[in-house]
Amino acid sequence: MLSLHNVTLHRGRTRVLDDVSLEVREGELVALIGANGAGKTTVLRTISGLLAPTTGKVVFRGEPIHGTPPDHIVRLGIAHCPEERKIWPQMTVLEHLELGAFARGRGIDFRAEIDHIFGAFPVLAESRAQLAGTLSGGEQQMLAIGRALMSRPKLLLLDEPSLGIAPMVVEGIGRMIARIRDEGTTVLLVEQNASLALRLADRAYVLETGRLTLEGPTRELVANPEVKRAYLGG
Repeated sequence: MLSLHNVTLHRGRTRVLDDVSLEVREGELVALIGANGAGKTTVLRTISGLLAPTTGKVVFRGEPIHGTPPDHIVRLGIAHCPEERKIWPQMTVLEHLELGAFARGRGIDFRAEIDHIFGAFPVLAESRAQLAGTLSGGEQQMLAIGRALMSRPKLLLLDEPSLGIAPMVVEGIGRMIARIRDEGTTVLLVEQNASLALRLADRAYVLETGRLTLEGPTRELVANPEVKRAYLGG
């Protein structure tokens, strides 16, 4: 479904991504793990068109999309749920969800999608008229994911969904991500919580200072001594 081919990206003279190649197949949940500053967010921003690679290609469903405007990429079927959620405090829960459907065009009846989001995240249904700035961190993360799903994406990019979330809420967020995959949406998950990511994903890549150093089925990476030492605390 999605592939990056030898993607390199510079900021000034700094090489942020260095010859990155990866693949996400339809129906998978693929994790991208690595330390802070490894370039994980940059990979997602490059896929969603917010950044342009210096060299290399981004291909979605057989068509190159690098250099395509972000709003067009959303219409192609890629939704990006960004790091730190990017919620507008003075907009209501319902307004955020309606905004998420904007790229689908005018005159679309998206009430069924809103009902689906409220079914998946009942706490949002109870808070539909509430200002987003008054929600808890976990509720804001649910809202950010729900907003991304309103565009009916084929591929969902999730950037650090556990960031700033209470530990008791993180497991619930994980179950929601697994449910999204099980309901048919392909997921590329960037997550510093490697234990969570490797438990959820089918396959994973390890990114270190802009380069992919390991990849494979998660059961193999969990058993890898380097991954255990660097990311799993053992």
